[in-house]
Amino acid sequence: MSFGQNLQFLRRMRRGMTQEDLAERMSVSRQTVSKWETGEAYPEIDKAAELCGIFSCTMDALFREDMGAGSEAFSNLRVEKVKAFSYVRHAVISPEPERDALGRIRDWAREAGIREPDVIGWDFPHVSQEQINVFHMHGYAAACILPEGFQPSKNGLQVISQPEQDYAVITVRDPFKAPFTLIPNAYKTLMAYIQANGRRAVCREDVIGCYEKTYAREGIDHMDVYIAVDS
Repeated sequence: MSFGQNLQFLRRMRRGMTQEDLAERMSVSRQTVSKWETGEAYPEIDKAAELCGIFSCTMDALFREDMGAGSEAFSNLRVEKVKAFSYVRHAVISPEPERDALGRIRDWAREAGIREPDVIGWDFPHVSQEQINVFHMHGYAAACILPEGFQPSKNGLQVISQPEQDYAVITVRDPFKAPFTLIPNAYKTLMAYIQANGRRAVCREDVIGCYEKTYAREGIDHMDVYIAVDS
């Protein structure tokens, strides 16, 4: 992706910032911004630094990276206020932890009598380098969000409560078509969105920092990726 495409991508991440809006902030004409985005011209170094300040990105990322990789698969960037909820969790460290963890939590939900479980998942980071490098093992946690008022009768999984929390969210269409590209780029795009809008990712013990939710829409798999942000 070129500088111009990166600039256009970042501008659109700012809640629909127009070329006129950016031009006013930069003290340049709208035509100048348009030329930057079409590749007809490049900003001087001081203006490039100013752009990096506005969009909270590095010069290297702005001019060299493909900041919108897979952007045609991404949609509906937004901030959601997720209401407080309770959940049970199962974490697995194995060569295929996603399948193992999600399978276990869905089995638990079925045995607990939850017909349509609301299942989420996220990478489980507590894995040693030996497990990764020698045994090719990774960690993944899956959770079932409990219906309001539901009290599980099954033992074995701890019920955990999470308070209301703001999350930045992105929707990925057909994420398993190229999962090792689309899903990491979804997180990367979300982080750019968070930074461009002056928010910060949240890391707290009582809040799930990030998670994924997969579902079908019109016969096509979709995934919503969530990252917790400050209010």
